[in-house]
Amino acid sequence: MAEAPSLGGYGYGFWLPVVVNVLFFALFLAFIPFKRKTSRLPASLYLAFMVALFTEMYGFPLTIFILTWYFGYSNPLTHESGHLLYPGEGMASPLHLLSNLMIIGGILLVMLGWKSIHGARAQLVTTGLYQFTRHPQYLGILLVTSGLLLQWLTIPTAVMWPILAYLYYRLARMEERAMEESFGNRYREYKRKVPMFIPFLKLPSRG
Repeated sequence: MAEAPSLGGYGYGFWLPVVVNVLFFALFLAFIPFKRKTSRLPASLYLAFMVALFTEMYGFPLTIFILTWYFGYSNPLTHESGHLLYPGEGMASPLHLLSNLMIIGGILLVMLGWKSIHGARAQLVTTGLYQFTRHPQYLGILLVTSGLLLQWLTIPTAVMWPILAYLYYRLARMEERAMEESFGNRYREYKRKVPMFIPFLKLPSRG
């Protein structure tokens, strides 16, 4: 095993950005009208994902330390080199631009999705973003988190993301069963026409 690097590089040991970023992205949960206790688990994992990611982005680079200890990975512990998928390139990398577009797109999906259903109460909403995807807000959360994962890959977040995606998929399925109970054939017809997550991608519908 190689000796662990010292925590002296630029970009680490700054805890205020950790708190600010976690609080900022946690606000997205406020835009989603959770109605079931089963919503708490994906929401909790989403928050854990954000804490783990920003802690490593600005606070303590756990993943880099692990890679150094066990694989002899060499990293100067600068902020630029913290982008493990494109070390040293930072914001100049096309992948960084792509990650920013994914994060911005996800934020817009959450906000516009919330706007579409705000005040709808017991009505079935099929307009706005809901014309193209049945769960724009969940899609937005998955876009934000996958964009952040692309921008700053870590071991904990790489493990958590597939679980997070599955939990939101399961939550979406549960909500759809409730919608079918409330709106019957009207919702089943909407479900037949509109994809679950990805616009214009129509997969065989499960019952």
